[in-house]
Amino acid sequence: MESMRVLVVDDESELLEALVERLNLRGIEAVGETQGADAVDRVRSERFDVLLVDVKMPAPDGLTVLREVKALRPELPVVLLTGHGAVSAAEEGKRLGASDFVMKPVSIEILMEILRRASAGGAEGDG
Repeated sequence: MESMRVLVVDDESELLEALVERLNLRGIEAVGETQGADAVDRVRSERFDVLLVDVKMPAPDGLTVLREVKALRPELPVVLLTGHGAVSAAEEGKRLGASDFVMKPVSIEILMEILRRASAGGAEGDG
């Protein structure tokens, strides 16, 4: 199986670093950004198979990042990461084109499966 490249976006730097490290240890090429605007810039200039974005962040929030990324690369699967208080925002994200959403704290095994599923469904014909 080809390596998957994932951009993780979360303003909580400790969580971001832990997710990136855990994904890398499992053979996924993961990189992270703490700012939504920086993530959008990276999507403009780099290739990713999946974007994992926290919904609740300082401006731009996860839904804004989702909208901007879908405008740039409509085929790029976006998975939203949300806390228990933001389920309605995640559901709104699905209406805006998100592939899926996961609740924090997330099991790494569940996250891996969701990322694989998003990549398989969103990467057809890409690359």
